[in-house]
Amino acid sequence: MQSLNEQMHALVTRIIRNGILPSIKVEGDLAYTVDPVYGIARNRVNAECAKTLMRINDPDDTDYTELVEKLLNWLLRKQNTNGSWNEVHVKYDQPSALITSIVGEAMVDGFKALENEKFAEAARRARDFVLENQLSPGYFKKSSVYVADHLNVDATCGAFLAKYGKVFSDSECLDVARTTAEHICRYQFSDGAFPYTNENKGNYQYCLDIPCVHYQGVTLYYLLKIIDSLESDWLEPEFEKGLTWLSSVQFPDGKFDWSKSGLMFAYYLSGAYAFSVPCFMYGTKWNSAYSENAEKALKVLESNVKDIANRWESTSMLSFPASVFTAFKTANIGNYPMSHRFFRFGYGMYRQFAIRRFSNDVNPRMFNLLAGIMGLKTSTVEPDNNFPDLFMTSEVLDCLSYSLSKQIEN
Repeated sequence: MQSLNEQMHALVTRIIRNGILPSIKVEGDLAYTVDPVYGIARNRVNAECAKTLMRINDPDDTDYTELVEKLLNWLLRKQNTNGSWNEVHVKYDQPSALITSIVGEAMVDGFKALENEKFAEAARRARDFVLENQLSPGYFKKSSVYVADHLNVDATCGAFLAKYGKVFSDSECLDVARTTAEHICRYQFSDGAFPYTNENKGNYQYCLDIPCVHYQGVTLYYLLKIIDSLESDWLEPEFEKGLTWLSSVQFPDGKFDWSKSGLMFAYYLSGAYAFSVPCFMYGTKWNSAYSENAEKALKVLESNVKDIANRWESTSMLSFPASVFTAFKTANIGNYPMSHRFFRFGYGMYRQFAIRRFSNDVNPRMFNLLAGIMGLKTSTVEPDNNFPDLFMTSEVLDCLSYSLSKQIEN
């Protein structure tokens, strides 16, 4: 376990020095990251970077305290009057309970680290916004556009409320977090997988009650944070069942079997490996073999990080012919009409092609053409090549630094 922690710390440090710090702009008492590919500044990325720096901060070695405060100051400027923060993508910029929860957690951490009441006040306003966007017990509206019951969104909101409740002794937040975890587990499949959404499909054409490798890790990761804050073991059997499914779709070389993952827009996301690491490491309390799952996942992750993480797990062109069968299996997950299965297969093959081509920038022409023909409305751009993704990188940092911080506490 010590060796794994050292590997994680080395990777986190390398990403910060070579990927994050060169992407940061400092303007007086403000600091923020700028995406080197898209040229945008995302609230989520800045919050996750701030949380990471707080967790690994060492005033006797590399002191990030001043930079953390400037990152948090920038986020304070971006908080909306209703207490929310916007979800920012290339083609989308709207208030979101999901992003508000992620940034709200950074504000709670900032208050604890810097002892400044302005961060506590920002967290309180975020808490109010998130609670206002609870549509029914445990079900949170992601944003004004995406209104389906996304279980990973519920988990993220529940994790923030649990942490806020623990730090500020807020019984309402603790109760809502507990109810949220119960709501999520109610929809867990018998094999341990969590669907992306339940039967409430919102504005999607079809229900997305299908398993997804990436969002299995995301949901488990935020359930883990709820477990941590509530300090209760009642949720652990469901968590362990979810972890069993995640380990069952991992090959001996550490890579995931994406033919078992049915959500096309999360197909082959490299962040899946980062989310799995803290979950597998927590699972060692039941089975020490999970440390091998974590080590293998970290190894795959490392191979997909230069200075910034790849958007998708990369692989060689030599394996492209075999990927046809993988995409075919993926396309047939879920109860969809044949026409939609053909669409899913085409989406899968487009992604199989993209992950095998790498460039430091993106050209959206092919995607825009296909999106126009198919009438797709998306918040992001899906280029036909892999690329260094700051958004995925901040998720990697958040997951690994969280895992490191828990190991230090324990």
